[in-house]
Amino acid sequence: MASTNDHPGELAAQNPVKLIGIRETALSVDEVFRAVGDDAAGGTALFVGTVRNHDGGADVDGLGYSCHPSAEDELRRIAEKVAAEYPVRALAAVHRVGELAVGDLAVVVAVSCPHRGEAFEACRRLIDDLKHEVPIWKHQSFSDGTEGWVGAC
Repeated sequence: MASTNDHPGELAAQNPVKLIGIRETALSVDEVFRAVGDDAAGGTALFVGTVRNHDGGADVDGLGYSCHPSAEDELRRIAEKVAAEYPVRALAAVHRVGELAVGDLAVVVAVSCPHRGEAFEACRRLIDDLKHEVPIWKHQSFSDGTEGWVGAC
């Protein structure tokens, strides 16, 4: 009997990056989750980032995301890097730009792998690298009338 590691489902898929996008329209958790569906995946990890009502001790009324024209290419580069480092069956990542309100979805990423541990690790790496390397900037408006930039690369 062959080792379970010899099964093709234990390996990364040939083209695992299924969905990449920088969008001005509302994001869909269902769309991202559907994009990473794979019969060989035993684990799917999904992360949803939302606009919260506070930051650094101040109340946030809303925010705007803007990005460099290269942002989507950089997001794809990061996705491909994660897919090369883990046995990814499917991967998706979308980030919102424009004006967002408290509670809106700002980013949704998901990764499917043969096992849950790999899926968690790959998803964590994807969102962390996205936040550190993709040129997307956040401009927050606070309830006291002040404003500030956050996360400029």
